[in-house]
Amino acid sequence: MSMFGNLGEMAGLMKKFGEIQKNMKKMKEDLAAIEVAGKNAAGQVEVVVSGDFNVKKVYISPSLAEMKDAAILESAVFEAMNNALVQAKMESAKKLSEATGGINIPGITG
Repeated sequence: MSMFGNLGEMAGLMKKFGEIQKNMKKMKEDLAAIEVAGKNAAGQVEVVVSGDFNVKKVYISPSLAEMKDAAILESAVFEAMNNALVQAKMESAKKLSEATGGINIPGITG
C-alpha cells in the first residue's frame, strides 16, 4: 500500500475519533440524567443512583427502620446499593458502546 493510502486511513481514523469525542460528551450528559434503582432482596431498602454513579435517593421502609438493628439495616442498605450500582454500570456500558460505535478503546471501554 502506498504512503498516500495510509494517509487516507489515518484521516478516516481521525474523523472517527472526532465523532467518538462528540459522542462521549453527549454520553456523559445522558448518563447524568439516567436514574436506576436497586433493592435488597426483601424490598425494604431502595437506592436510586444516576448513570454517572451519584446517589440520588435512599428509601428505607418504616418497618425496617423500626427494628433498631443496625447490622440488619447496614446489610440491607449495602445490598440495595450494590444492586443499584450494578444497574448503573450496565447502563453506562451500554451508553459507552453506543458512543464508541462498539470500538474497544483500552482504558475507556474495558
